[in-house]
Amino acid sequence: MSDRTAPTSSHPARAAIAAFVGTTIEWFDFYVYATAASLVFGTLFFPPGTDPMIGLMASFATFSVGFFARPLGGIVFGHFGDRLGRKSALVITLLMMGVATFCVGLLPTYEQAGFIAPLLLVLLRFVQGIAVGGEWGGAVLMAVEHAPENRKTFYGAFAQLGNPAGALLATGSFGLIAAWDADLLYTWGWRLPFLASVLLVLVGLLIRLKVEESPVFEAVQENDGRPAELPLREAVRTSWRPLLLGIGILPVAVGGYYIVTTFLQAYGVEVGVSEQVILNGLSLAAFVELVATLGVSWLGDRFGTVRVVTIGLVGVIVLALPQFLVMETGSTLLIFVMLCVMRLAMAAVYGPIARVLAQMFPPRARYTSISIAYQVAGAVFGGLSPIVCTALFAVTGSILPVAGLLMAMAVVSIACLAKAPRHQDDDLVTAA
Repeated sequence: MSDRTAPTSSHPARAAIAAFVGTTIEWFDFYVYATAASLVFGTLFFPPGTDPMIGLMASFATFSVGFFARPLGGIVFGHFGDRLGRKSALVITLLMMGVATFCVGLLPTYEQAGFIAPLLLVLLRFVQGIAVGGEWGGAVLMAVEHAPENRKTFYGAFAQLGNPAGALLATGSFGLIAAWDADLLYTWGWRLPFLASVLLVLVGLLIRLKVEESPVFEAVQENDGRPAELPLREAVRTSWRPLLLGIGILPVAVGGYYIVTTFLQAYGVEVGVSEQVILNGLSLAAFVELVATLGVSWLGDRFGTVRVVTIGLVGVIVLALPQFLVMETGSTLLIFVMLCVMRLAMAAVYGPIARVLAQMFPPRARYTSISIAYQVAGAVFGGLSPIVCTALFAVTGSILPVAGLLMAMAVVSIACLAKAPRHQDDDLVTAA
């Protein structure tokens, strides 16, 4: 039996930056679709004369398809990531996402192709979901597993930075188009962010190909441990309880995020706030989250990751209702301030969660395990949140049930977070 050595890396910063760039591109592609779904897809890809609220719900339904595909992507790429390595899986996911997003920008509208148009839209959204389902877990593990033990939360947050950075690029690009010509956005201008994504993908591939494989994965292969032959079976058999807890930790980190971005955007337009104000506010909020994420993750390494995430969840509970009420005031200043404050709370929830989830599972089937937890939560909470919130608001005519739903999600997250297990990478072969 060989010595059981702790995995080390001489390039944790390089791995973290590569994770940041890769996830930024993936989330940009994902959020470009989300932004278009809330603004233009309801009128462009569904029959003319459809009630605007029904059209919006149908548009959000196509948005949800990507979330339901994500668990499948997590299983498929988790298998290859646990068996063959994190790096190769991440290269494929980036290519898949880039091709699917570019093709959305080429789609005919309902007026041009009838029902073929929404069918193609759903198909490409499904491919997007497969790609992002395999991307997130691998990117997080590359960042966390390259990092020293006392910096894992900080370096792991670089993968999380891709979310606000992608959102910033997505809303910012639509905001620029709307500022240039608001009518253009509803004709062919919405296609530009989708088509431009191909340039980002090429940059991401160049960076990702230069990163070394995860030292934890290599140590599992070289020591007396070995990758699981069927990572999905091992994950379910040995880690079913952490899987359930991981799903329970994530309602706000994944579903709540789309309530405070995608649904809030649609709600703001419904109550009379201009698209330009909301896009600018969300872009500013995404920038604030981008800057704050590394700071709160550094605090996680210093004062405790679980403690920082819990504080963020409490902040979400406090701000759940006010973020909607300020929309009704029509005050640009109040809207901008509230959006930014909420995203500070979300940064504390989302940034450090990479380390929490990564170390809830042993390394032999870790890619599969973390992907299943995150992507199942994404399908349930992320995929359904915008459409459920839209339905609640349509049926009740009140924003209170929506705010109550977000609060309940935060309470569930806090309860599951308190029971989360933790595995040290220094003991990576103990499960072999």
